Amino acid sequence: ISIKYSVMLPGTHVWPHTGPTNCRLRMHLGLVIPKEGCRIRCAQENRTWEEGKVLIFDDSFEHEVWQDAESYRLIFIVDVWHPELTAQQRRTLPAI
Repeated sequence: ISIKYSVMLPGTHVWPHTGPTNCRLRMHLGLVIPKEGCRIRCAQENRTWEEGKVLIFDDSFEHEVWQDAESYRLIFIVDVWHPELTAQQRRTLPAI
């Protein structure tokens, strides 16, 4: 498991990219979310964060983020093993 905070200031755009592996899922817990202007696209789906809610996605799919709000966005990120991996597969992989 990997954890971190992400603060994104107004005017930020994270260009399309992919994560390094499909062995994990990424969970975003919205902590401070402006009412409008923040969104994420994963594959063809656009989503927004909500305070106190978790957004889960497979970051091996292309994704990008826009932060066009008037104030900062703060999320808590947790990477977890993909649930379709077996215990044996998890033991043979490097830490996420």
